[in-house]
Amino acid sequence: MERRDIEIFLALAEELHFSRTAERLHVSQARVSQTVRQLERRIGAPLFERTSRRVALTPIGRRLRDDIAPAYQRIVEGVERAIAAGRGTGLLRIGFAAPAVADLITDVLDRYRSRHPDSEVRVREAAFVDPFALLREDEVDVLVTLFPVDEPDLTAGPAVLREPMVLAVADTHPFTRQGHVTMEDLARDTVFRAAYWRDTTPSGRPIERGRTLTTFQELMTVIANGEGVCPLGAHAIGYFSRPRVTFLPLRDAPEIVWGLVWRTAGETSRVRELAAAALTSNHG
Repeated sequence: MERRDIEIFLALAEELHFSRTAERLHVSQARVSQTVRQLERRIGAPLFERTSRRVALTPIGRRLRDDIAPAYQRIVEGVERAIAAGRGTGLLRIGFAAPAVADLITDVLDRYRSRHPDSEVRVREAAFVDPFALLREDEVDVLVTLFPVDEPDLTAGPAVLREPMVLAVADTHPFTRQGHVTMEDLARDTVFRAAYWRDTTPSGRPIERGRTLTTFQELMTVIANGEGVCPLGAHAIGYFSRPRVTFLPLRDAPEIVWGLVWRTAGETSRVRELAAAALTSNHG
């Protein structure tokens, strides 16, 4: 049975009137009659009792209606949900691997809101250990995270923020006497991972990787305790300043780049519109 045949049968089973069914589905009454005759030939039995005064379902017609109506409704609802997901709803859920970055890309968010005043933007913090989990569990539509991203199921969109790199160290660390550090200095201490993921310095000296930490606050605590150092984006100076931690310029470090990432299979028009707002910001 074609979808349109099912629609006509179920509508007639509800209306029990050929003319009203035709008007409801915007088809001719002849099309309704033809569809019913074809279904009855295929099934081999009448589905409706038709007289000059009334139309009624036969027992076989009632059974067919009861069997296919729930399944057809699930199909309709599934298609509607898919269409809504493809168009995007009024809600855009954005995850941030570093929550402070939300304050630093207000131009992108404001541009998106101005273009889509009916849209609600909801912000969530991503896990420090696995920022992609929110995306893969469909808890957010798009994630702002460190680039580069090379994940087979994710699409990396435009960059939204570029900033210098600094090194967070304990205020008693010998590095503080230098005023600044270089990438080669990373080989002289334990390095916790946040914004720098290489295992060697530019000259090839090995970098000792610190243990895995579960939260940013835990990271700042172990740095303050002198257990190691950590490269971070320069925004950390203003957002995470504390008495026992010093931020030193990493003079020869590459820029840190934050960008948009989303599930390739979960791309919606809202995600594309946010990416367009980011591109406009980059070019403006």
